[in-house]
Amino acid sequence: MKSANYGVIIAGGRGTRFWPLSRAQRPKQLLKLFSQKSMIRETADRILPLFAPERLLVVTVADHYRALRKELPMLPKGNFVVEPEGKNTAPCIGLAAIELSRRNPNAVMVVLPADHWISDSKAFHTTIKAALQAAREQDALVTIGIRPSYPETGYGYILKGREIKRTGKGAFYSVEGFKEKPNLEAAGQLLQSGSLWNSGIFSWKVSTILELLGRFAPEIFQGLERIAEKTKGRGLGRLPSKLRAALEKEYKKMPSISVDYAVLEKAGSEGKVLTLEADFGWSDVGNWAALHRMLPQDGSGNGGVGRWLGFKSRGCLVYSQNRLITLLGMENILVVDTPDALLVGDLNRSQEVRELVEELERKGYRKFTTR
Repeated sequence: MKSANYGVIIAGGRGTRFWPLSRAQRPKQLLKLFSQKSMIRETADRILPLFAPERLLVVTVADHYRALRKELPMLPKGNFVVEPEGKNTAPCIGLAAIELSRRNPNAVMVVLPADHWISDSKAFHTTIKAALQAAREQDALVTIGIRPSYPETGYGYILKGREIKRTGKGAFYSVEGFKEKPNLEAAGQLLQSGSLWNSGIFSWKVSTILELLGRFAPEIFQGLERIAEKTKGRGLGRLPSKLRAALEKEYKKMPSISVDYAVLEKAGSEGKVLTLEADFGWSDVGNWAALHRMLPQDGSGNGGVGRWLGFKSRGCLVYSQNRLITLLGMENILVVDTPDALLVGDLNRSQEVRELVEELERKGYRKFTTR
């Protein structure tokens, strides 16, 4: 069977850092932060020019399946692979890989988060094509690295090594290692050294990622093998209840671990990982502060969505669904107004919203984080 390219969108996260706008039943990928389209619809529309709809898979959890089907009606029903539970990216990507291996053992896949912002679709397409080609020709794990524009502490970094190949589509580098979410001083040093932001976008042969999961993450790989055997070649997107139960049983045994820790860091020491340096206007939109950086701002650095006014205020973000929100003499303040919950906080502490959600649930306010 000939090689063929496939896209895989990972869409299982809760997006708790966007509370109170995001909830367990309305995760970040379903939010409409930049347009009238949800973030996952923007992601799918952005990648579909490179793939036929039948070659684009979405991996999600059961709680979000119906909503995502509604958002992406152009995709076949069988292209939605449902995880029994969220287990981080290594099991998730492995599940997609065994589904693609069933369809085409020579498949090459590109993995995309569902909820990132990209401004230059043309440059993005050029980058993805180059990554797919390198993955196919060099049998490598290809990571997309973004040239940093400031010292971000919320991102992971790729420590690039020597230049391997330069084309009109960008330069490929060896990978010396990864650094996860450094402090500000370390982020500044990484910026100066030429390290890249880890976009979480990857490309590789399906056979290669499964082989390396077998070597470096045997608990995951063995579970995937048992799932493939028990489902007897049936598509994972449309399993009857008995086979779903078998998948759930195997999935529960797998560790919750990212593909970066499970495979990339280990394979990098063997020279199996390349990074393609790219610049297509990217953000993972990880929290309210990240959204603030991308919104149009007034002369005092205030930005917002909805009806708002920042009077004698500086560096604030306002998100209002209905009411007019006004600020007087505020600085670096975050205000998010929804029908049943209001968040007021320090914009510089946006990373801590996830901890706030956990505290709400401990205090008995779970209905405000789920519905």
